Parts: sequence; structure tokens; C-alpha cells
Amino acid sequence: MLDAGIPHASLKQKGDRTRSMAAANEVSSAVLEENEASIMGDFSSTTVPGLYRLDSSTGHLLRRALQRHQALFQESAVGTGLTPPQFAALTKLAELRRVTQNRLGRLVAMDPATAQGVMKRLALRGLLRTEKDPMDRRTVVLAITLEGELLVQQARQAGQRANQRLMQDLNAAEQAMLLALLRRITD
Repeated sequence: MLDAGIPHASLKQKGDRTRSMAAANEVSSAVLEENEASIMGDFSSTTVPGLYRLDSSTGHLLRRALQRHQALFQESAVGTGLTPPQFAALTKLAELRRVTQNRLGRLVAMDPATAQGVMKRLALRGLLRTEKDPMDRRTVVLAITLEGELLVQQARQAGQRANQRLMQDLNAAEQAMLLALLRRITD
């Protein structure tokens, strides 16, 4: 029986959307089950209840993935002379244009001492300039230079190549899932 307040066409559209969503969920579930079976097969075969296994440790695997990405970036960015932390800082600075050193360090996940060293090396290369904040002379404000902007454009391509090479064995759904999960655990 139809509700007098809802036209019949709306119910049909709602039913179509529900069926479409259910079909999409079935496909996603199938992909997840297939991937889970292959992933868990590797995991469960090396896991002994109560025993910590380094090769099954999330932190260890994340560190290895980071090392692999950094090596791929270094290969791709050989002409830039940038390290991955310098690339991260310069790329974020290019987005923001002008920012305090402490804020930039936090945005690219660097402790203050590391950020200071990275920024100093970038400034020595003429890729950014530093100024004292007129309101607080203890605060260092960074701004990207034209040379820095040009290098960032080149280095972004290297970063993209490194990302593509790192993820090449994953299909599009797996890549999206990995990125979503990494964002979730890092926020």
C-alpha cells in the first residue's frame, strides 16, 4: 500500500537507488573478501597466538613501505637534490606561500629540531627565505622563492612517479582503500 504523502515515482526511484547501492556493496564486499583472503592467508600462516611477529607488525610494515617510497622518490627526484623531508616541506610551503617555521614543521610531521635543519638547508639553497615575524621577533616566518617554486613543480612529478611505482601492484580500489585507511589512522 502506498503512503498518500509519497508519489509512486519517488518510491520507484528509491527502490532503484537501493538496488544500485546493494549491487555496489556486493561488488565491494567481493573485492574485500578476495583481498582479505589473500592478505589474511599470509598473515595467519605466520601468526602464533601470543607471539609477536615482526613481519606481521603494522609499524614495521609501515616503516618498510616508507623506506621503499623514499628510495623510489630518490630515484625519481635525482635531479632535484631534495630529500623526502625537504620535498614535503617545500611542497607544503608552495601551497601556503608564507607560514611560520613551527607551523610548517607540524603540518609535515617534523619535530622542531628537524624542521629547523631542513629549513636551514632549503634557505641555503635559495629555495625559501626566512624573516622574523614583526609581531614576535622570536618567530621565524618562511616564504618560498621563485627558485623554490620551480623546483617544487619538477619535484612534484618525481613524487607522483614514486607514488605510482609504489602502488603499481594494487588495483584502483585497493589504492583508494589504502589511502583512506592511512588517512584514518594518521588523523
